[in-house]
Amino acid sequence: MLVTKKNQYALRAVFELAKHQGKGPIKISHIAEVQAIPERFLEVILGQLKKSGFVQSKRGYQGGYLLVVPASELSVGDLMRFLQRNAPTEACMAPVPESSCPFRGDCVFFPMWRRVREAIYDVYDQTSIQDLLDDDRGGKGYPL
Repeated sequence: MLVTKKNQYALRAVFELAKHQGKGPIKISHIAEVQAIPERFLEVILGQLKKSGFVQSKRGYQGGYLLVVPASELSVGDLMRFLQRNAPTEACMAPVPESSCPFRGDCVFFPMWRRVREAIYDVYDQTSIQDLLDDDRGGKGYPL
C-alpha cells in the first residue's frame, strides 16, 4: 500500500482539525493554507471524510469542519482503512500494477508484501491523531 497524495492530504486535514478540536468549526480555506493542500482537492477529501463519521460540517458564516472523534480515539490506521476501503485487501505492495505482473496469482513475494502491509498497519494502528499532536514539537503541524 503506497501512501497517496490524497491519503497525505486527508491525514494533514484531520491533524489540523484535531489542533482546533473543541474550538468550533474550521474553514476549508484555513486548513488548505496552513497544511498546503489545494483547496478544491481538500473540499473533495473533507466531503469523503464526512461519510466516515470522523468529521462533520457546519454551514453558514460561522461554519466549517469539525473533528467529532476525540483525537486520542482516532488512529492513523482508522483513517487509512477508511481511505483505502475500496482497495482490494490482498493487493500487491509492489510498485507494478497487478494486471501487468507476469506472476499474478503465483508470486513468491506475495507473503512478504502481506507482512509489510501488516507491519505498516501495526504502526498506523498504534499511532493516534493525539500522538501526532503530541509529537508536533515545532507547532507547525506538518507531519508528512
